[in-house]
Amino acid sequence: MPTGPSVRITHPLEIIALFRRWPRSALRDLVYTALWSTLIALGLALATSAVKGSTRNLGYMLGTMTLTANIVGFLIHGGLAFLRLVAPGPFTRRTRPMLLLQVLLMACCVMLGLALSDTLIRGVDLVAALLHGGALAPLVPVGAATALLMVVVLTVNARREARGTEAARQQEKIAEAGRLLAEARLRALQAQIEPHFLYNTLANVVSLIGPAPEQARHMLERLIDFLRASLSASRAEQATVGAELDLAGAYLDVLAVRLGARLRYRIELDPACRLLPIAPMLIQPLVENAIMHGIEPEVAGGEIVLRARRTEDALCIEISDDGAGLGSATPRPGGGVGLANLRERLRSLHGINAQVQLLENQAGGVTSRLLLPLVFPAMEPPSTPSAP
Repeated sequence: MPTGPSVRITHPLEIIALFRRWPRSALRDLVYTALWSTLIALGLALATSAVKGSTRNLGYMLGTMTLTANIVGFLIHGGLAFLRLVAPGPFTRRTRPMLLLQVLLMACCVMLGLALSDTLIRGVDLVAALLHGGALAPLVPVGAATALLMVVVLTVNARREARGTEAARQQEKIAEAGRLLAEARLRALQAQIEPHFLYNTLANVVSLIGPAPEQARHMLERLIDFLRASLSASRAEQATVGAELDLAGAYLDVLAVRLGARLRYRIELDPACRLLPIAPMLIQPLVENAIMHGIEPEVAGGEIVLRARRTEDALCIEISDDGAGLGSATPRPGGGVGLANLRERLRSLHGINAQVQLLENQAGGVTSRLLLPLVFPAMEPPSTPSAP
């Protein structure tokens, strides 16, 4: 026989949102059973008084009904707990046999509870009542009705929880799809080397082969290092701060040959940061931005400084230049796209816990500051796949 979906059996009180705030536990369920039974007793006592049109003996009625309701409630609580213990798998599935078994169990608990309360309140012989079928006959409809009511409440509650779980799962899928889409777009951008950079570099290599072959060889070697590292970074899920700064160093080495004395750079890396994990290709766009908007517009060029350090609660990476600055930078086609993509990627990776800041330096130029949440490495530092 096909089985229904697996659900967690919830307490009837969880149908009210207020009672879902207390995390599930054995103690909570016992307290909720006592409260649920007392509320039922209060409702029955008030309804009985309203039908009779009198509040005489309301206190006595409320006391006896509270005792009866709690005896029945805790018997049902214990019966369902026992059923969950002996059949944990089938118990969580809404199959017809299991539902019928629960109805039968709860009906028996109701009849036993009513008989037990009669024994405590009126002094009825419980053993005789249980052995004499006729004495229990009037309790059968009450037991069946109560059991059906409990099953309806539990089923409604279980379906509500199943809908909530499914809605949360759908939200997770939507968020994951958005993250994968953003990553796919950024991977495509990572895999694209700026054509002008590649063409200019190769042209410089060709022009240096005759007059300065060693310089041409050095430039070509660093270009190969940069391309290899870029390809590895575009395929990796995670890199390290040290590896990303090495990639930026290879890029700046190539440009230093092409720009000559117009470009100076240095890397200041706190040793404690070298092995910290970081998403690949987060630093490179900021370095390219400093070259494009800070150094190249200046005839005299300038210096770029890369710094990586730890603060109390964040990883701080700064790329500073003493070039043109924000106000005097000449607008270029596609300007701002790299930073926009970087901010979008940071949102998908870290939410509001990461940010990019652009600060104008007092002596000229711009500092791009990247603030990331601290993530500590595992026993072994994350590795990037080798190029084919």
